[in-house]
Amino acid sequence: MLFDLRSRGRRRAVQVIYVGLAILMLGGLVLFGVGAGNNNGGLLNAFTNNGSSGGQSAVVNAQTKAALKATEKNPKSTAAWSALVQARFTAAGEGNNFDSTTETYTKDGKKQLQAAANAWIRYLALTNNKPEIDLATLMARAYAALEQYSNEASAWEYVADANPKAASGYLCLAFSAYAAKQNRKGDLASATALALVPKLQKLQIKQELTASKSSATYAQEC
Repeated sequence: MLFDLRSRGRRRAVQVIYVGLAILMLGGLVLFGVGAGNNNGGLLNAFTNNGSSGGQSAVVNAQTKAALKATEKNPKSTAAWSALVQARFTAAGEGNNFDSTTETYTKDGKKQLQAAANAWIRYLALTNNKPEIDLATLMARAYAALEQYSNEASAWEYVADANPKAASGYLCLAFSAYAAKQNRKGDLASATALALVPKLQKLQIKQELTASKSSATYAQEC
């Protein structure tokens, strides 16, 4: 079900999936040094001689440092900035940055999310506002956690435009637009979402959309 994603447990599962995706997508840039403009072979060689990665947090820290270095050496590389966005987002969910009991980001975690947002802005400029959709989805959720709903709506707009036949993107766009008090944008997205969902779900979704006009919870849990 579409709305199952808004349960706390399912949201954490989605975050874990994105962590995994971030690690995989960073593989070319970080592990093998692709696009980094150097010949050091990336992190793969660095860890080969250590016998142990030192745990997930150590890997994430190393990925972040490598991504930062790549943006410094290649400031016009979209791949480098994309990798930095993903690394920052992943770091936000690690260790003391994320409270697994309440499933919320701590102050330090939100700093990582804001750093991801800063890298995202650079990335968007380099891509002429034509981002990878997976990255836009990731950033929409980062902005939701930061309660920056206008920016969240903009990120969901990229997702919805790229998948015009999928109701989910328009639904999340509507939720975040309403949270940002952008009611006109929210109404347009709502109408499109309702036109795309199965008939049996229309009443429930309409009720959710109405409720979201007075509660940012829907945007936060999208």
